[in-house]
Amino acid sequence: MTSDPSHQITALLQAWKDGDQEALERLTPLIYHELHRAARQCMARGRAAEPLQTTALINELYLKMVDLKRVNWQNRAHFFAICARQMRRILTDLYRAGVTQKRGGTLEPIAIDVSTICALEPQRDLLAIDEALERLAQVDKRKSQVVELRFFGGLSVKETAEVLHVSAETVMRDWKFAKAWLLGELRA
Repeated sequence: MTSDPSHQITALLQAWKDGDQEALERLTPLIYHELHRAARQCMARGRAAEPLQTTALINELYLKMVDLKRVNWQNRAHFFAICARQMRRILTDLYRAGVTQKRGGTLEPIAIDVSTICALEPQRDLLAIDEALERLAQVDKRKSQVVELRFFGGLSVKETAEVLHVSAETVMRDWKFAKAWLLGELRA
């Protein structure tokens, strides 16, 4: 197997897709630290729900990813792009479940102090970003993907360009436009 980590990850992803369970065991330590870094950044940017720690997000991600055996992994960047989308879904689903519980659910009502309300605001930001990204996808799907890959996945401009099959300059233009567009949406 090649010594280039990027090619090694791609080869292991293909072997795993083809049913080699040993490939998954060799792949896990190669991707864990990078996924942990991306999850930490994602949670810091999105200020995700307090009960979920970075390691728990990675565990949830693993449970989702292990079922994706049929994906034809193009390369390392493609894998991390799928991970970014899954992390976004995990975090927004977690928040939505929390909102459901707050709006009735099966819990008894409790008194809430000001510090609790302030602590919940960042979670609303995550949901607002997710909803704004959905609207952006209706306007321009690629720009929405750029934000998802960079914000939730922690991919670099170069990696994002690889995944989307565009130039790094196009990614930067899309990134700048999308940030401005999202800022306008979030302020509205």
